[in-house]
Amino acid sequence: MDAAPATATNLYESDDEDEQGSSPPPSFFSSPPSSFERDRHVAYLDMMYNVLPHHYQTQEINRLTLAYFTISGLHLLQASDRVDSDKVAGWVLSFLARPGSKAELKNGQFYGFHGSRTSQFPPDENGVLSHNGSHLASTYCAIAILKTVGFNLSNIDSELILTSMRNLQQPDGSFMPIHVGAETDLRFVYCAAAICFVLGDWSGMDREKAKDYILQCQSYDGGFGLTPGSESHGGGTYCAVASLRLMGFIEDEHLSKSASSSVINMPLLLSWCLQRQAADGGFQGRANKPSDTCYAFWVGAVLRILGGYKFIDKIALRRFLLTCQYEFGGFSKYPGELPDLYHSYYGYTTFSLLEEPGLNPLCPELGMTDLAALEII
Repeated sequence: MDAAPATATNLYESDDEDEQGSSPPPSFFSSPPSSFERDRHVAYLDMMYNVLPHHYQTQEINRLTLAYFTISGLHLLQASDRVDSDKVAGWVLSFLARPGSKAELKNGQFYGFHGSRTSQFPPDENGVLSHNGSHLASTYCAIAILKTVGFNLSNIDSELILTSMRNLQQPDGSFMPIHVGAETDLRFVYCAAAICFVLGDWSGMDREKAKDYILQCQSYDGGFGLTPGSESHGGGTYCAVASLRLMGFIEDEHLSKSASSSVINMPLLLSWCLQRQAADGGFQGRANKPSDTCYAFWVGAVLRILGGYKFIDKIALRRFLLTCQYEFGGFSKYPGELPDLYHSYYGYTTFSLLEEPGLNPLCPELGMTDLAALEII
């Protein structure tokens, strides 16, 4: 899993390529830009919205995920006028898997959204999906896109999605992303929690079981691994904390509350998160790793949810991010590399957390704008 690129099944990507300790290359700029180039970022995403470069051919299976980064990114940049909302909604809805009858909801399969046309097989002559490739992460992205473009979610069959989603929850509380032959970890617990939260219906999961699984993933150092006993990781920690917040097990701005008890070890978690800000101002996903644009969101959002964002060095973080800003728009993983949609999106979300002028405010638990989360579009 750790060697895979950022995909629908990888809500964050691996940093294993840096195991040898190689340093990121120098910046494209002789001196880093001093400002966030909003107009260039809008132009970058507008290009991605209209024509994806050929380099993304290997990510075709995750087309909905790429669309989520693009459309939600434009909304963050206050450029949603570039998006044809009705056309996008119709396109996203075309990926929804449907059973031939309600009775099929008990066949153990998941009827959510496919990630792309290549994973979407037509039903047989009897209307039965013999090859159902709908995916939990693709479903999360689909619902997030629909929410962002202002689609009325009461118009989709949420009972279909949620009833079949229970088939993916395992006895230990974790989730598989598809109905057979897949790994289970915190990424998919988060996807399930986000889907239930956005749809306003928790019948799709057993929250108590999910909570117990999450608590087993907190490591001795305070962070969370993807699975019980695994190394603490920025993305796993985000999935754990955001899920607990969405499910109602921890309060917003928890650190400012007078309550002395918590379902998780809060002091250790806070310490682990704050230690992830490196000397260059950026955030690392794990101990002894170089700073990476995306972890400024994954770890930063955890601190924002808990009420600890005030403890980071925002000036240093902003300075690091600007070294990853490409001159024609977008953000790269490290300074000096070419931009990609994944790191660009999480660069934008981080600048929103930093309250950059010209960006919409962010709902950190859902990774989308407050406006989309609150349906004020």
